[in-house]
Amino acid sequence: MNSGKYVFAQLLQFINRYEFDKLVIKFNGDYRTRDFNCWNQFIQLFFGQLTARNSLRDICTCLKAHRNKLYHLGIKQYVNQSTLSRANENRDSRIFADFGNYLIQEVRPLYSGSSIPDVDINNEVFALDSTTVSLSLKLFSWAPGKYSRGAIKIHTLLDLRGSIPSYILITDGKYHDSNVLDVITPEVNAIYVMDKAYIDFKALYRMHESGAFFISRAKTTMDFTVIETNYNIDETTGLRSDKVIMLNGYKSKKLYPEPLRLVEFYDDKKDTVLTFITNNTFASALEIARLYRNRWQIEIFFKWIKQNLTIKKLWGHSENAVNIHIWVAICTYLIVAKVKHSLKSELSIYEIMQILGISVFDKTPIQELLTEYQINQDVKEQLKLFGD
Repeated sequence: MNSGKYVFAQLLQFINRYEFDKLVIKFNGDYRTRDFNCWNQFIQLFFGQLTARNSLRDICTCLKAHRNKLYHLGIKQYVNQSTLSRANENRDSRIFADFGNYLIQEVRPLYSGSSIPDVDINNEVFALDSTTVSLSLKLFSWAPGKYSRGAIKIHTLLDLRGSIPSYILITDGKYHDSNVLDVITPEVNAIYVMDKAYIDFKALYRMHESGAFFISRAKTTMDFTVIETNYNIDETTGLRSDKVIMLNGYKSKKLYPEPLRLVEFYDDKKDTVLTFITNNTFASALEIARLYRNRWQIEIFFKWIKQNLTIKKLWGHSENAVNIHIWVAICTYLIVAKVKHSLKSELSIYEIMQILGISVFDKTPIQELLTEYQINQDVKEQLKLFGD
């Protein structure tokens, strides 16, 4: 990287402008636009996400304060809050959604060789879950939630190899989690890890027939008959049982007529026994439990998205503006993930985001910034060990 360039300008070199412009043309995003086009809208919102600006006014004020640097940052011009707000309200959110999906297709393969903690399998492994963002129903009447409140849900299929989202769906708060199973096309031999909210035996059987595997928490009310028991388990690992079962309920048995595997595992940290059901008969019972344990990665992803990508303070009230906000946040995550891989950094995406966010007006090459931080962390660790 050229050391004469600002960090933010260096980051823009990781974004494929050509692909973005193709989507702008596809959805006629720059129709009747003079200076503030979709690209400038995107990079200003990207700047806001990266530097954790709390509002559109905050973004505009910050850029105005640094107006002499904007050209060198790669930003054509600063605009006022109302101009940026109108762009979010009126420009087609599909431009940003499709660009986010393009980045998913670009970034996900970069992490395909990443390992999954405590698991040694070659299958693709995904965690499926959703996070809810509460809203005011008066301001967001298009997004009904539960109990007379407003809400939106961000449904995410997360590739556990690298914690890269594979699929994103944004809905209102009343959309049931299990409905996502009707939208997703399962990959053959892939393993889908999910919680009990996704117990829909019709959808799970369709996944089974497509050659995919699922692992889910079992509902306590599930009625079944044990047809086979594996007594060759090591309870010191936390395993309590490994059984083959058939569902008993008339409706359940009709929807899922094949045998299922039931694994019980004792979680010593929470002092509770977890019960999993799966159609996977190839992995060991311990691997089933460990695969589910790795589901925590999607919880970390949601927590990180909410805390660090300014999701909670939405930059508009319309459905279009909210979709743009969320997709720009996801794009920011994916761009930083691309930077991490391209520079072969051992730092986490979260750490890189923190470093870049406070260094956008620096002229240090990004590689040097990350390397210096890594060296400082290593020195701290060595001093800590020396002190012990």
